[in-house]
Amino acid sequence: MLDARYPSIIYQATEAMAAMRAPARGRVNVLDRGGCVEVSAYWQHWPCLFPQHGPGRKHARPILLEPWQARIAAAHPQMLLRGLIHSDGCRATNRVWRGKYSYPRYFFTNRSGDILEVFRRACDVLGISYRNSKPDTISIAKRKDVAALDSFIGPKT
Repeated sequence: MLDARYPSIIYQATEAMAAMRAPARGRVNVLDRGGCVEVSAYWQHWPCLFPQHGPGRKHARPILLEPWQARIAAAHPQMLLRGLIHSDGCRATNRVWRGKYSYPRYFFTNRSGDILEVFRRACDVLGISYRNSKPDTISIAKRKDVAALDSFIGPKT
């Protein structure tokens, strides 16, 4: 399910799914669910691409990248971070001293420690400083690091 407020993300997800399946193998379905949009495509090979998918909650089972996935993540850390922020993160303005000072920052929140570690590794590859502001939340607030993320993440639209 994707938030209907972000049609660009919905479009990109639809295009990515269609590209993986190739035109001869069926279409990608997009269904309005009242504030959310369900993007789906039936294909017997999805588990090959996402072997981490399985029964139960993702934070209660291991989410480890296969070696081939880790190579792709290492080769494209910017795209990985962009997808993670667009799915489970945000860019917000932090206001301090009763609103007299404000600065932008990114947050990434996930209950899966394994997924948080994937996020941290991508940041490490790019030299982006982060801190754990809560057990399930990573914060990026240094000006140069926010600017680096801004250069390739772009707004959620």
